Amino acid sequence: MRRKLKVGVVGATGMVGQTFMKLLEQRAFPIAELRPFASENSLGKKIDLQGQSWACQTLKPACFDGLDLVFFSSGDDISKEWAPLAVKAGAFAVDNSAAFRMDPNTVLVVPEVNGNLVNKDSKPQIIANPNCSTIQLVVALKPLLDKFGLEEVRVSTYQAVSGAGQAGFDELIEQTSAHQKDEHAPKTFPHTILFNCIPQIGSFDDQGYCSEEVKIMKETRKILGQEGLKVSAFTVRIPALNAHSESVWVTLKQEVTREQVLAALKDFDGIVLQDEPKQSIYPLARDASDKDPVFVGRVHRDPENPKMWLMWVVADNIRKGAALNGIQIAEKIFFN
Repeated sequence: MRRKLKVGVVGATGMVGQTFMKLLEQRAFPIAELRPFASENSLGKKIDLQGQSWACQTLKPACFDGLDLVFFSSGDDISKEWAPLAVKAGAFAVDNSAAFRMDPNTVLVVPEVNGNLVNKDSKPQIIANPNCSTIQLVVALKPLLDKFGLEEVRVSTYQAVSGAGQAGFDELIEQTSAHQKDEHAPKTFPHTILFNCIPQIGSFDDQGYCSEEVKIMKETRKILGQEGLKVSAFTVRIPALNAHSESVWVTLKQEVTREQVLAALKDFDGIVLQDEPKQSIYPLARDASDKDPVFVGRVHRDPENPKMWLMWVVADNIRKGAALNGIQIAEKIFFN
């Protein structure tokens, strides 16, 4: 029987925080005590989980005392300040922000890919949850790396508005409801997202890359343990509500058949293969939303390079791209 844990969730009322609650319920995660943390606006708000109600608290000194585990989903600044305090109080801190991802002393974990970095013998520490787009990408790449080796990866992402949180989700809904207006004043995104694609996610650096692209490139190498791997990314925001899609070009270290590639993907934990393009069967964002797996399809060889393969990768960015991955990390530590 799994022992019950005392769990904190920082950012409990946000989009990712709410998904944490939903998954803790669905996966029957053993909870002895829940401490939901939110802003002062949500102080005292009740959160129902596993037949009990828990009142939202605010972050304050000693608020993590006695906890086994704290999930963070409130942004870099809060994580930088409070995650080390959770560890100091004796809890594991699973952090969904970018604050510690590239810290050489912090593990960056996708359980299906490098879950060996955490286990029942691990001591309380900060464990970084990767960028949502990176998570689904490395799950799709890992079986190809293991079977055939990787030389180069290129990815173009088509990211849903939920990746910008509740504000991004609401902005698309509002613009859709008022779609006949000549002008829409964007607030969350740099341009109107309705009927549009925006080739910018985050801020730009001097080399012309936006911050989302830099995250994907750096995090992919770290998670796969391939510091010399060539990775190039281009990220686009699209008017889909939820679930990110990616077109991926993968150059392998050897020539293989399509059957070998499909078999490697199909046999890998966490991947669902949907690949019958002539019947229009391939992953779709609407179908992947609210689902656990990473979906892969449209796998085909590049005609100019026999070692290069193209594929389409789709996953729920709030679920597998954030909350689910965090819970799977916790399950690796406490229950595997």
